[in-house]
Amino acid sequence: MLLPERGPVRSLASSVLLRSTGRGLFITVSVVFFLNSVGLSPIEVGLGMTIAGVAGLAAGLPAGRLCDVFGPRAVSISFAVLGGLVISGYAFVTSFWGFAAVAALAKFADAGDSVARATLVGGIAAPDRRVQVRAYIRAVTNVGWSIGGLAAGAALAFDTRPGYLAMVYGCAACYLGAALLTLRIPRVSPAPRPDSGGPTWIVLRDRPYVVLALLNMVLVMHLSLLTTIVPMWIKHIGAPGVMVAASGLINTITVTLLQVRLSRGTSDLANAARAQRRAGALLLLACVAFALAAGQPVWAMVTALVGGSLLHVFGELLQSAGSWGLSYELAPSHALGQYQGLYSTGWQAADVVAPALLTTVVIGWGWPGWLLVGVLFLLAGLAVPPATRWAARTRSAYGDAHPGLVVGGTAVAQP
Repeated sequence: MLLPERGPVRSLASSVLLRSTGRGLFITVSVVFFLNSVGLSPIEVGLGMTIAGVAGLAAGLPAGRLCDVFGPRAVSISFAVLGGLVISGYAFVTSFWGFAAVAALAKFADAGDSVARATLVGGIAAPDRRVQVRAYIRAVTNVGWSIGGLAAGAALAFDTRPGYLAMVYGCAACYLGAALLTLRIPRVSPAPRPDSGGPTWIVLRDRPYVVLALLNMVLVMHLSLLTTIVPMWIKHIGAPGVMVAASGLINTITVTLLQVRLSRGTSDLANAARAQRRAGALLLLACVAFALAAGQPVWAMVTALVGGSLLHVFGELLQSAGSWGLSYELAPSHALGQYQGLYSTGWQAADVVAPALLTTVVIGWGWPGWLLVGVLFLLAGLAVPPATRWAARTRSAYGDAHPGLVVGGTAVAQP
């Protein structure tokens, strides 16, 4: 699916491309902006980002509930507008507490919008195409980040406050533009709750689904390997610094080109569970490859790091595809938003916990730490298929897991 057919999916892709471009503009310059222009210390930046990560944890379930009540399109637009306005606030930050407040609000809005977009995909795509659409949206996201990152290079080159502020306001404008583009998507009507009623927060009582969300949280810690641990490891073992950029480039290109292809078939529960099991095995092998890079000649270091990066990205592709399939296929129609919210909370929790945990274990312990982390990934992946079978046996207790959806007043045909 190089370019989706005209309609809601293409409109969503356009919105995501603009939003992710804005995100790339800001993220690329953010740390340098905070240090050189705002005048914060590295410790203050790190602490502020931690506070922001905790704020993101609070967004998932409420955002999902709002989607179930008001529809995901309205919620996505609201969080995109909020995010654009809050991002603009960085231009006026002069102290740590101002920075922490803006960062927390921005992360909250970003996390809420992520849940709304995931729920919106569930509304505009038939059940057998949701994973494919999510994969396409992720590829588009990577393209937007790359475009934004390249454009932000100019601000880094000149290292001036006006240049950084241009990136801040450019990001805000992209967010607001993305909200306008989302208006082109037909309204997705919330599915009615069963006549029998039941608890509002049904997802918290769905023990098999909670277990799967926790297992996915463990697997998704692999994202911190790429963004935090591998760059630190490359410096720690004395490998060429260019390998930091190379590992990121390998990941970006591979995700953009292969996420859709490797997601095929994972809208089926069994295939989704197998994808996560395979992801755990690949992530273990990636950890072993990274560990083997230490103490080697330069050519062997580079080979091990490239091999580890490739194993990591293929594990990432399968982990993402499997998580999408499970999160959609097991969710009842009337609570699709809160089910997506719980999975998103797991992603946010991993983002908060993983950097410090993995830094301590991997950088502090060396190859035994890499092996321990790899085994943790493997065990989590192996546990997914039996947990999925447990979840499949209990769906009748939580309602229809294949929603009948209404998009723009028209029912979406079921396969």
